[in-house]
Amino acid sequence: MTAVGVLAFVFVLLTSVMLHEAGHFVTAKHYGMKATRFFVGFGPTLLSFRRGETEYGIKAIPAGGFVKIVGMTPLEAVEPGDEDRVFYKQPARQRVVVLAAGSFVHFVLAILLTYLVLVFAGDFTSTQQQVSVGGVTPCVTVGDTQRGCPPGAPAAPAQGKLLAGDRIVAVDGHPLTDPTQLTGAVTSHVGRPLGLTVIRHGARVAVSVTPVAVRQGNGTIGRIGIAVSATGVYPTYGPLAAVPRTFGSLGFYLSATGKALASLPSTLREDLAGKRSPNGALSVLGVANVSGQIASASRVPLHLRVGQFLSIMAQLNFFIGIFNLLPLLPLDGGHIAILAFEGLRRRLYRLLRRGDPGRVDINKVLPLTYAFVVLFVGVAAVLLYADIAHPLNLSG
Repeated sequence: MTAVGVLAFVFVLLTSVMLHEAGHFVTAKHYGMKATRFFVGFGPTLLSFRRGETEYGIKAIPAGGFVKIVGMTPLEAVEPGDEDRVFYKQPARQRVVVLAAGSFVHFVLAILLTYLVLVFAGDFTSTQQQVSVGGVTPCVTVGDTQRGCPPGAPAAPAQGKLLAGDRIVAVDGHPLTDPTQLTGAVTSHVGRPLGLTVIRHGARVAVSVTPVAVRQGNGTIGRIGIAVSATGVYPTYGPLAAVPRTFGSLGFYLSATGKALASLPSTLREDLAGKRSPNGALSVLGVANVSGQIASASRVPLHLRVGQFLSIMAQLNFFIGIFNLLPLLPLDGGHIAILAFEGLRRRLYRLLRRGDPGRVDINKVLPLTYAFVVLFVGVAAVLLYADIAHPLNLSG
């Protein structure tokens, strides 16, 4: 099953890349620009054919894809007869659409995948938890009771009332979605009854316990004598209710993307030290490894495994879409930033009654482009090393 997860990831990734490039290709053709090549992969060509003015094909290294649009910059040589169809001569609005089309496709994929996951598997961004009784202790102490109860230790209030396996769903009539809610309620009800609603063998059972006070450090806390276990709950949504929740999930993805980019320096230091975090950055190899682990988790129901995989693919597509729009060359966002700068500068010159300043000299920004490429390759190398030397283990 591990191989199935890895192959599924490779298939989804290549499909996403192909659709990304198709976004550029379709919009460029729509505006009459000349696109001469559309390939999946890099390296030696395995298969290709020509339709009209465009060559389509597959290359040997399945690590991406590309579309060749004639005249992406004024530095490019153009064949006679193609001068009016080059990219850089088209209206700025059309060029922005072509450049943003790749990220737009990733956002559409993220929306579709998230919607399917919410309807058929559940909301994996939910912080809701299922709280269960792991066991009932014979007495209440701050320390370990496995070696017996010390003299004078009060009996556990939960004895004879709660059983291992009981699922606590409400506290004093309020739904319980987080174990900290139970902890706070127990402490606030020291010396007076606390009403719990549990699911036992499929039936709802009302239980009343009276927490006892236990000294902890310089303070006092409440205890009822149970060990608590918490597992994630992934609520599903109907076809209509899933629509607004889908866009709510995109907000979560955006926040997670921002945090991941902001914490990248510290994440890289931890990766080099072998301290891997499930919320940290991963290389393509790392995501493939996680996909394989999800697929091989035989104790997890199949629909949850598929849902977790598709949820990761949705977040990955969203991340790629955002990352690709960063205002840095050679990313599409860098080209869009230059177009925006040219437009603003042109308007400013017009207000000042000065002549058109023309286009940005690409040669002047090439050093920054090279610096970003070197930085990107370095980060990718560190993540790849970490995923080989210290692969992430979801089971801990």
